[in-house]
Amino acid sequence: MARGRSSGYDDQRELILGHAAALFARSGYPGTSMNEVAQACGLSKPTIYHYFRDKYALLVDITDGHMTRLQALVDEVQAMGLPPEPRLRMLIERFVQEYAHARHAHRVLTEDVRFLQDEDRQRVVGKERAVVEAFAQAVAQLRPDADGAGLSKALAMLLFGMMNWMFTWLRPDGTLDHEAMAPVVADLFLGGLPAVQTPGKPVHQTAGKKIVTTVNCGA
Repeated sequence: MARGRSSGYDDQRELILGHAAALFARSGYPGTSMNEVAQACGLSKPTIYHYFRDKYALLVDITDGHMTRLQALVDEVQAMGLPPEPRLRMLIERFVQEYAHARHAHRVLTEDVRFLQDEDRQRVVGKERAVVEAFAQAVAQLRPDADGAGLSKALAMLLFGMMNWMFTWLRPDGTLDHEAMAPVVADLFLGGLPAVQTPGKPVHQTAGKKIVTTVNCGA
């Protein structure tokens, strides 16, 4: 009969993952050894291997687990049934707040996903695409004209550019934190979204007339 897991098994796994994510974020996945992970956790290396077969398994769990949590956030907000603007605001604020608790995992996802094997990378990237699509759909509901011009996904990616790279400049011990910045990011994006002009396609009239070019600059 197989021996069951101890009551603290999952807590110990999360502890190891947290330390590993911090080390990977600081030194990179290739630059971190299992000895360093064990030392940071205050555990022996054989104990680490009891929970994870190798360093690569840590990378998979950190990146895939982070994206799974972000997907769950999207599902939670979608289930609230909010109108488009409050829903997008809630998504932005929830994501920024999540990054505060998962800044190391997010940095690993951003910088070390390239070290995943094809199957694992495709799974993680697939989850990323699903999350981006949820934001793009929220943008499209607020600006259907932007969606028609193929801009909704681009605008969503610009939004992620604001959120995803906050870890490069927002200090955990600074005067501003993720909690304070979450509504700022939402205000900045939602305030600017109505002002975005949709690029139109030039229309040329050549039948015996001077060429006229028109550009559609709005809804």
